[in-house]
Amino acid sequence: MKENTSDLMQKIVSLCKRRGYIFPACEIYGGFANAYSYGPYGTELKNNIKKLWWKKFVQEREDMVGMDGPILLHPKLWEASGHLSGFNDVMVDCRECKKRFRADNMITEITGKDLEGDLEGMNKILVAEKIKCPNCGKSNWTEVRYLNMMFKTEMNGIDEPVYLRPETAGAIFADFKNVVDSMRVKIPFGIAQIGKAFRNEIVAGNFIFRLREFEQMEIEYFISPDEKWQKLFDSWLEQQQEFVFALGAKKKDIKLREHSKEKLSHYSRKTVDIEYNFPFGWSELYGLAHRGDFDLTQHAKFSGQDLNYTDSENKKYIPHVLEPTFGVDRSVLVALCAAYEEEKLDGDDIRVVMHLPKAIAPIKVAIFPLMKNKPELVKKAKEIFDLLKLDFMCEFDDNGNVGKRYRRQDEIGTPYCVTVDFDSLEDKAVTVRDRDTMKQERMKIEELGEYFKKNIN
Repeated sequence: MKENTSDLMQKIVSLCKRRGYIFPACEIYGGFANAYSYGPYGTELKNNIKKLWWKKFVQEREDMVGMDGPILLHPKLWEASGHLSGFNDVMVDCRECKKRFRADNMITEITGKDLEGDLEGMNKILVAEKIKCPNCGKSNWTEVRYLNMMFKTEMNGIDEPVYLRPETAGAIFADFKNVVDSMRVKIPFGIAQIGKAFRNEIVAGNFIFRLREFEQMEIEYFISPDEKWQKLFDSWLEQQQEFVFALGAKKKDIKLREHSKEKLSHYSRKTVDIEYNFPFGWSELYGLAHRGDFDLTQHAKFSGQDLNYTDSENKKYIPHVLEPTFGVDRSVLVALCAAYEEEKLDGDDIRVVMHLPKAIAPIKVAIFPLMKNKPELVKKAKEIFDLLKLDFMCEFDDNGNVGKRYRRQDEIGTPYCVTVDFDSLEDKAVTVRDRDTMKQERMKIEELGEYFKKNIN
């Protein structure tokens, strides 16, 4: 049965390191600020998720195009978008242990009071209710203050500070006119982008859920101001949920949370978060917002450029925007959490298996020679490996007995294992073992390619 206890996260983290999915970055130096490296299998999983997303939201749609903008963008862009003045979190430091916390989140968790934006109120509560530091138990706080979450850097030839982008959307808006002028796009249409973003989070944590360097899959979908947008909004929300299910998530672990009018950004008509039931609780996975014409209006104002769109009837207007956003790293975490299972077998034997959807599994097929010290079996297994690797990500494995190899591939999440035995040299057939059912069937070598194309793609 799938585990639903508090230590599930630790088991997933342990498996990720043990099986080459995700490692703590710079571990030889003691680690670094909640940073992680994707190992060989993690890189494959991550890339497969991005390919799946691109296929669904760009390749299979006639109303979508893609782009890839730079990480370093003109500083004025962030002034126009409001990031310089309003992209802040509220922080407070413990004077005793020097730990830093999100003041608003900590106060809400401890007292149940929501004081978002009220710094004076937060300072008063910290003192009046003698809120203790979650780390050291003392109650000795600095003043609550804002911290801008953008990473600042310098660039030769530029006198003012330059920032690492906190989101990928900025480049899309900056190049909206170039896309319209160079492509045969007509509203409604969308621009999609996958790329790195950087946020100087006060508190990062929960493995790869909240990182300071992360990757986004983001869409800006441009519509007419007269468009009956609610139907489009609902359609995007449904497609976002479909993508979560394609990662292996169950309906019971997904819920929608619409932002109240009081919590909406000033430019937003409607915002809905898709939340997932992670081992550490319900948290935001994806988001969908109707941003109105705020973004293009701001960039037109600050750049002095005409960003109006002219339709087929020669009507000019600033398009409105629907923005579906997806976190790559959080998608990886959902896939890992949804896939992990400890399956009880006969006796006291426990099988750890990752039931990753075949489309995103890092390795699709593992090929084994029954014995590694038999050259004829190894040769035949490598011939099959060379044949299948043209169409599938495969792995050749001859380390340990076959039972141990099955268990290792189960933990990696490999859907199929192919074993070459002595009979294979005579009957040109092999044993194919299914990860989920553990059933084995005999199959002709010449039939393997078509079988896997049918069952994996």
